[in-house]
Amino acid sequence: MFLAGLILVLDPATGLEECPNYIGRGNGDTSAFRDSSWDLYLPVLAFVWIMATIVEQALPFARGSRTDSTVRATAAVSMSIIVSCCVLGPLIFMCRR
Repeated sequence: MFLAGLILVLDPATGLEECPNYIGRGNGDTSAFRDSSWDLYLPVLAFVWIMATIVEQALPFARGSRTDSTVRATAAVSMSIIVSCCVLGPLIFMCRR
């Protein structure tokens, strides 16, 4: 929820025509964000989210079988990686084409 809210607040370019370097308007800024430092911060936050998911899945819990916990852990880690790559990745590389 934090990353989704952050993306809404940052309001990145979602189409090529919103990029600052669209149709030769200058080659200086190729970031989809108003502040280009978010091109670094956003992947770092996504990596921290994936690591937190992995750590959470490694914590012991009170009930459930080993198979159930393995399936749940695999699903949680896979979903965090997929969301990071498929949602955040295109935002970072949107204006670098």
